[in-house]
Amino acid sequence: MPTSDRSCPTTSSRVIELYFLEHRAKLIDIAAFLDRLDRAAADGGGEDFRVSAFREAIGILSDGCPQRSRRILEKLSDPTAEPIASAEGLKGACGAYPGAHAAAGGGP
Repeated sequence: MPTSDRSCPTTSSRVIELYFLEHRAKLIDIAAFLDRLDRAAADGGGEDFRVSAFREAIGILSDGCPQRSRRILEKLSDPTAEPIASAEGLKGACGAYPGAHAAAGGGP
């Protein structure tokens, strides 16, 4: 990464000292979630769109490209700009956008 792209006012060693253990725990928590999914009985509906988006987001984490947090947020967000006519029947936020998965043959 070019020096001009760096906006963190500290060193990488200091960032590791401050945040490594916290994020290590988060990784273990994610691994536990995926392990629970692996052990859960299949319900015949194929992979849930949220899990598909989650797995794609994990791929972004390790792709080595910049702006991972922005790209993951975009992966998990509703890209539509049109307001909905009514919230009737909606159950609340689901944490990922089902549209791309539904268009690919999956579904919520």
